[in-house]
Amino acid sequence: MTRARTTLVVTIVLALLVGIAVYAAIATRDDSTFSAPKPVDAPAPQGLERFYDQKVDWTSCDGARCAWVTVPIDYAKPDGDTTRIRVKVHPGKNAKRSLFVNPGGPGGSAIDFSDRMVSEFGPNVRDMYDIVGVDPRGVGESSPLKCLPPTQFDAFVATDPDPDDDAEVTALRESSETMGAACLKNSGPLAAHVSTVEVARDMDVVRALLGRSKLDWFGASYGTQLGAVYAELFPDTVGRMVLDGAVDPTLDAVESSFAQTTGFQRALEAYAKDCVKKSDCPIGDDAEAGMAKIADLLKQLDENPLKLRDGRQLTEGNAFYGVAVTLYDQETWTYLTQALRAAFAGDGSVLMILSDTYFDRQQDGSYATNGGQVIYAVNCLDAGGKGLSVAETKAQLPRFEKASPVFGSALGWGALGCSDWPIKAANPLPDIDAKGAPPILVVGTTRDPATPYESAQALASQLDSGVLLTREGDGHTAYVSGNRCIVEAVDTYLVKGTPPKDGTVCKES
Repeated sequence: MTRARTTLVVTIVLALLVGIAVYAAIATRDDSTFSAPKPVDAPAPQGLERFYDQKVDWTSCDGARCAWVTVPIDYAKPDGDTTRIRVKVHPGKNAKRSLFVNPGGPGGSAIDFSDRMVSEFGPNVRDMYDIVGVDPRGVGESSPLKCLPPTQFDAFVATDPDPDDDAEVTALRESSETMGAACLKNSGPLAAHVSTVEVARDMDVVRALLGRSKLDWFGASYGTQLGAVYAELFPDTVGRMVLDGAVDPTLDAVESSFAQTTGFQRALEAYAKDCVKKSDCPIGDDAEAGMAKIADLLKQLDENPLKLRDGRQLTEGNAFYGVAVTLYDQETWTYLTQALRAAFAGDGSVLMILSDTYFDRQQDGSYATNGGQVIYAVNCLDAGGKGLSVAETKAQLPRFEKASPVFGSALGWGALGCSDWPIKAANPLPDIDAKGAPPILVVGTTRDPATPYESAQALASQLDSGVLLTREGDGHTAYVSGNRCIVEAVDTYLVKGTPPKDGTVCKES
């Protein structure tokens, strides 16, 4: 499974790890403009009154306001155990609405994302809205899901992603089962209740506690799936909703993996065509031959991992993620060039740094976030326990390998990921059309690797009120890409409520 991540986060982290000095200014607000809200004056869902009407204690936090909100672990048992989620509000100067933001993953911190987005949104948006980050249950500050310890997760990441024999197939299957068992052992009932449906219901609790009759939303990547599920569950309380870098929630495990296969292949082709124009390109002067060279490198690492100075080994699995992470943003292609040049010379250290970046692994061996593990827990619960057999997975591989010699086999086997997940799903994804919701703006990028453009087209058509906005270009998501046409269209929609014409295309800028 590949992570759906926002380009802004990846770019900043990569730059820090590779050694480029970056000053990331985070806009702060005077939290004196924020008055503690009263819960919205509307009936709470039956049985959930104590959550919708709870008293919330707000405290200052880095120029913003923060609070804990209590929600039921299992909404089917509201009198049972509870968990806490963390909310951060960046007050707007003249705010009359609250814009919830989510960076995707699943597993990304919305609180961290809110810190960054206050300096990304236009001034009219920032004045009109409080910017709200709510770490989803199990993520970041919100009772984070605990699964494998760092050393065992290292081994999980290094597992061969495209097994060549029965023993390697067994190892791949056991890695998923071991992860799920660890989540259940170390996190208890919460491990079975981090589905997108349950997170969406948490968002509605927070909306009500902020005194808002409508939920305004900016979701990136997986955050589009979370937003779409909210719109399906609560169409009458949807306000202005932007879904950037859309996920197609109708795709099963095979088709979701295949969509990413085509997306990452498209992005790699764009990188290769750009690289071969340069005199120092490590893959040569022919793009097609260069991609074959990258595929050969991964095969070689499968047979002979590269030893690193710190005692670790760069495996095919590590290299797969190291290549993939640089394709989320055109600005990070230069790091892929550096990594490939070193790897072809027998030095796997740069690719390992990139792989570590993908999973937020720190130099001391710890992980800054649990996103690399949460993604399995959420996706497998969303899938509702549906899984493939090994035979069914193998039958799909030729199609994947034809689509991408570099990524195809690994992503084809990735479709097996939830087949051995040991935690029973109770809240799978619903069918989504969000009938009754106001216009929902779906944004897609034509060469997005992680959430391919076709997924944005599909989601816009599935939503009863979907409006499609297209960015021609490379990289994952559109709003933070620097395309002024996209920014103006999104900001106008958020401020005035008027979406662009369905089918609007923003050219590369």
